[in-house]
Amino acid sequence: MAEIEQLVVERRHIKQFADRPVDESELLCWLDAAAHAPNHRMTQPWEVIFVGPETRARLNHPANFGEAPVVMAVLSKAPELAMERDENLIATACFIQNFSLIAWSHGVGVRWTSIGWKASVHEALGVSDDWDVIVLGVGYPAEVPAPKPRTPMAEKVRTLP
Repeated sequence: MAEIEQLVVERRHIKQFADRPVDESELLCWLDAAAHAPNHRMTQPWEVIFVGPETRARLNHPANFGEAPVVMAVLSKAPELAMERDENLIATACFIQNFSLIAWSHGVGVRWTSIGWKASVHEALGVSDDWDVIVLGVGYPAEVPAPKPRTPMAEKVRTLP
């Protein structure tokens, strides 16, 4: 199996993190590399906010992001046109996936959370409601979960005449 294929297959969603810091300069290098994600018309619609302790407390995540040493919010640029929202979100998801794979290659895991839609999260981060927000916990895993079964792609692929 090729190295990138192995990273994709072995990467996991991390629920709980070890009490071990992640070097911020490494994070920035990984974010720089992740920014090579595909994005329509080179809009690069993502921005990243590193969340400090006070803001983290205001985010009030029920599991405290698995005690991740780093919490960051990835913002997807507010669109001028409705169709740009989908393009921006897709590109931002590619950016996050790139970041996740690069981090995983260094032994660091990522926890995606679904709190970004809440008005209170936008308020805590100081961003308007027209931005899409994905909040991530980042750190060394306390435990790596076993893989979950996936539906074989042969069951999800069809060919049109």
